[in-house]
Amino acid sequence: VIDGAMGTSLQQFPLTEEDFRGTEFADHGKDLKGNNDLLTLTRPDVVKKVYMSYLEAGANILETNTFSATSIAQSDYNLEHIAYRLNKEAASQLKAAIEEFKKTPQGAEQECFVAGALGPTNRTATISPDVDRPAFRNVTFDELVEAYAEQVRGLLDGGADLLLIETIFDTLNAKAALYACFMVFDEEGRTRVPLAISGTIVDKSGRTLSGQTGEAFLASIAHANPLLVGLNCALGLADMRPFIKRIAELSDTYVSCYANAGLPNALGEYDQTPLEMAALVRELASDGVLNAVGGCCGTTSAHIKAIAQTVAGLPPRIPPSVAPHTRVSGLELLTIDPTINFVNVGERCNVTGSMRFKRLIVGGKYDTAIAVARTQVESGAQILDINFDEGMLDSAHIMTHFLNLLASEPDISRVPIMIDSSKFSVIEAGLKCVQGKSIVNSISLKEGEEAFRAAAKIVRRYGAAVVVMAFDQEGQAVTAERKLAICQRSYDILVNECDFAPEDIIFDPNILTIATGLEEHNNYAVEFIEACRLIKQAMPRVHVSGGLSNVSFSFRGNEPLRQAMHSVFLYHAIKAGMDMGIVNAGALPIYDDIEPNLLKLVEDAVLNRHSEATEKLLEYSLATKDAKSAKSGDAPAVAEWREKGVQERLVHALVKGIPTHIEADVEEARQLTSLYPRPLNVIEGPLMDGMNVVGDLFGSGKMFLPQVIKSARVMKKAVAVLLPYMEEEKRLALERNPDLLQKARTKIVLATVKGDVHDIGKNIVGIVLSCNNYEVVDLGVMTACHKILDTALELKADVVGLSGLITPSLDEMVTVAKEMQRRGMTLPLLIGGATTSKIHTAVKISPHYKSPAVHVLDASRSVPVVAALLDDSLRDEFVQEVNEEYQELRDEHYATQRDRKFVSLEQARRQRPIVDWTSPELKPVKPSFLGVRVFDNYPLQELLPYIDWNPFFATWQLRGRYPNRGYPRIFDDADVGAQAKELFDEAQAMLKKIVDDKLLTARGVVGFWPANSVDDDVVCYTDESRTEVAGVLHGLRQQEERQSSGQTYLAYGDFVAPKQSGVADYVGQFAVSAGFGVDAMCAQFAKDHDDYSIIMAKSLADRLAEAFAEKLHADVRRELWGYAPTEDLSHQDILKVRYQGIRPAGGYPSQPDHSEKPTLWRMMNVQDQTSIELTDSMAMLPAASVSGIYFASPVSKYFAVGKVAKDQVIDYAKRKNATVEQAEKWLAPILGYDPDAAE
Repeated sequence: VIDGAMGTSLQQFPLTEEDFRGTEFADHGKDLKGNNDLLTLTRPDVVKKVYMSYLEAGANILETNTFSATSIAQSDYNLEHIAYRLNKEAASQLKAAIEEFKKTPQGAEQECFVAGALGPTNRTATISPDVDRPAFRNVTFDELVEAYAEQVRGLLDGGADLLLIETIFDTLNAKAALYACFMVFDEEGRTRVPLAISGTIVDKSGRTLSGQTGEAFLASIAHANPLLVGLNCALGLADMRPFIKRIAELSDTYVSCYANAGLPNALGEYDQTPLEMAALVRELASDGVLNAVGGCCGTTSAHIKAIAQTVAGLPPRIPPSVAPHTRVSGLELLTIDPTINFVNVGERCNVTGSMRFKRLIVGGKYDTAIAVARTQVESGAQILDINFDEGMLDSAHIMTHFLNLLASEPDISRVPIMIDSSKFSVIEAGLKCVQGKSIVNSISLKEGEEAFRAAAKIVRRYGAAVVVMAFDQEGQAVTAERKLAICQRSYDILVNECDFAPEDIIFDPNILTIATGLEEHNNYAVEFIEACRLIKQAMPRVHVSGGLSNVSFSFRGNEPLRQAMHSVFLYHAIKAGMDMGIVNAGALPIYDDIEPNLLKLVEDAVLNRHSEATEKLLEYSLATKDAKSAKSGDAPAVAEWREKGVQERLVHALVKGIPTHIEADVEEARQLTSLYPRPLNVIEGPLMDGMNVVGDLFGSGKMFLPQVIKSARVMKKAVAVLLPYMEEEKRLALERNPDLLQKARTKIVLATVKGDVHDIGKNIVGIVLSCNNYEVVDLGVMTACHKILDTALELKADVVGLSGLITPSLDEMVTVAKEMQRRGMTLPLLIGGATTSKIHTAVKISPHYKSPAVHVLDASRSVPVVAALLDDSLRDEFVQEVNEEYQELRDEHYATQRDRKFVSLEQARRQRPIVDWTSPELKPVKPSFLGVRVFDNYPLQELLPYIDWNPFFATWQLRGRYPNRGYPRIFDDADVGAQAKELFDEAQAMLKKIVDDKLLTARGVVGFWPANSVDDDVVCYTDESRTEVAGVLHGLRQQEERQSSGQTYLAYGDFVAPKQSGVADYVGQFAVSAGFGVDAMCAQFAKDHDDYSIIMAKSLADRLAEAFAEKLHADVRRELWGYAPTEDLSHQDILKVRYQGIRPAGGYPSQPDHSEKPTLWRMMNVQDQTSIELTDSMAMLPAASVSGIYFASPVSKYFAVGKVAKDQVIDYAKRKNATVEQAEKWLAPILGYDPDAAE
């Protein structure tokens, strides 16, 4: 059993800045609170209590309090000089605590070990901290090694029994720590202690922060032969389960797991109880997955005690026998086993083998050089060879720079890297940049055995596999027998003296050039092929590789011939045992496709069948010297699709989203009455064929939302051409037979509920459903309940879908569900929107409607949900599954409600932050004016630099994968990057038109008032006399019980000087919009059936409104209020809220009550001043609007109120002159109790 979290345990003590300083650091120039490692020196008594609590709980492996005790991490506190001392003291103190514990009856029976904890540091060697400089690193491998070596020395000198390298978010950092361990062990003559290694999977994608999968991570650190390997931190045990099981399957060593106490709640705290966590541990341990288990963030001695009691008596995992296959890795694992016939090593990133690549590197055109690497991987290279050996280049520097660039390209760096150089210093420079298990190419016996051993041991210390050339001091091996002899000699040294596994050895027996005209060269290929056979017979677990281009070098300039030679050579060499090669994977013809005459000539030369083979091949080469490359499938002309039949043209236009010819093509199809007797047949035929392709591509993730919407735009234009003919046909049919009813498609009624004006997400859902042949009736925004249901009944709809963004919409959705039940309706009800959730649907909506009420996460999920609900063969099973899942969610929710603990409102107020409002640094600054200032027709151009583009891409459901999350890195994402860039460019074009043509108008208002707090509220006054109240901004206080008795409970009233302090303070308010004009834009787009542009316009209006709020807040800080006149922050700093003060909005975590907005509207006269309106549900109109409150104090910060208890709701209602029922309605999402439950 491993111990639990040190930090969580220390938080149980009411430690102050003075505790962290002690006497030794009393005058230190930096704040030290939070530097938990320092407590080893300043409060060893507290640290000892934590150690003893875990020992008494039953822990066997105790970690030293040294998670951040490297000189790198301590430099944040200017304490890097005490790093060694921190580590030695921590290990020594823990050793002493164990010795004391061993004297107790419990301790006498309990095995206990000191684990020297090495954390990841606060730097990363794989990721640049500057998005604009992807090759930049704020720490080097050597700096990490130096820091870790100092830490290791301290821990060993203090008596550590093992070293634990933990919370590994970047494997390169961990490799530096391992390198430091080996360096201290081997070069300082110290006794080796066991190593334990624990990685951190940061989310459910199964990857570390630096992008590696768990399997790739395991391969990267396997060379350390750890006693324990496993995972810790970031996830709770339930989410960590699949990843730790995979580690257990692949690892032949012991496996550890110490997870967090679940996932953090909205307040960043951990709610999983000891018994809940222990139950998950039992399940995993019973499955034979674990050898060691403990706890990480949020766990305490109570958790460890429960875990120790749970696993007592359970059999430990028996490590499996893992097949001895070669495992190398980039971001992903490559296992070279018998199922892989041949491993392609991409050759074009080599300045000695590619003139184009050399020109790019010499010219500093790294972006294009990176594209060469990408092309190699896309063409099938499973490993990427990188070589910069050129006399005029600084090869080591360029190797470092290029590999750092590659690390930011996940579509390339997913494959393992082969670091290729004849200079070992260049190889080592490369090894310091690669987090995966790479391959060194190459070392040899050319300089003798001692140099060979030295190089091999360094490679082994980095954990790389190695290519060994068939060279020795006598030179290059030519015959098969000498190739074998050198390889066997190298093998014996590597395996028996340098601890290499045979599968980590790759021999290159030298592919030499044939058909040169010199007779002694004619048998080189035969000798190589025979050497492959001999090597594999003598050393079956090794691999055989070679540089393929060498064999054909005498025919450089004749690429078709060279490619044929490569294919023939590989055909025979692979059969003999060659299983890896440096090849241009994209330029290798299939053996059977080679023209028969050429095949015979090449085989004669490669296999040296007769003395004239070279001459015959030379004659062929001369005869075909000017022939063009025999590549097939030249790119089709851009407009080739226009030459195809009308059906194919229509499908192509829909799939590609090309509107240019759609009207003409549809009309041409309509006139083909032999194929399409009715206009409807054109829709049911080629148009739906195209949309079915779109639906399939979107469903499989091969097409993205912006493309789907473009396809829908083309479809609408096509249908608009046919619509008049269909209406006329319908009119005539009804004249002939009034009873004739045409069979309708499935109808879905969608609406944004009453009081809510947000509809972008709903519109996207409608488009996606339309693309899948559903008839969508969109009722728009602010739709009353009766209108939704009356329309559904009138149209005989099959499904109703409700959307909403603001929290009051959740109550309106409950109202609609109740009314559907009252009316006896049985239609499926879909629930979606930003504030909706599966848990809210299960707890608040589903119980009021007996028919299916299903939460739909986003547009991509809408189609399968609707399909399942309407398919007779799928419906019952789907509904049963949803009902069972929702019942489980309800049970879990109510159990959580029962377990949730609150302090009384009175107690929470007593534990508000203690602020000295008379201190000079907190003295309030009076705004430059009091009252209201209006900003009409604000220049849109000034808002552009303040746009945050990340929510824009989220709206369009484009999400990059690490490390390409967020703008602008999303453009580099392998899956969505190209589409994101196209979308962004189109947004820029529309944005330019909006600004240039003044299509949107921005208006806003700002106001400042004298103010003081009264408990949780902020009272605003009409003037400085502070006698007449202008308005009260009501606040809510945190009430959920904290783990530590010393923690505070916040309300935003804490950020304004209390009335009784006598300090004159102030508060600000604002409301802005950039949505005036968007309706006119969308109306014009609607005439053109252009949904894509409608969504684009609304998305950009939203971005401009948020930018307006950001720009105005900056002006407030610097000028209008002026409390930060010298502020000089970058755009990124502003987005990361690195400024003083906050601007919380009503309905958001710091004040979740939307009903506070009318106070702002009244005090600033918002509607008359700006025309921004409030709906009954407190949504702002136009939808692209933002409002909130300004707090200026340095103590102000964003926080989440969380759940509240009934005593606060009663008090809050009284302060607002409202009934408790009214307060409960507005506070429904944050109620910590069920208002419908009996008292």
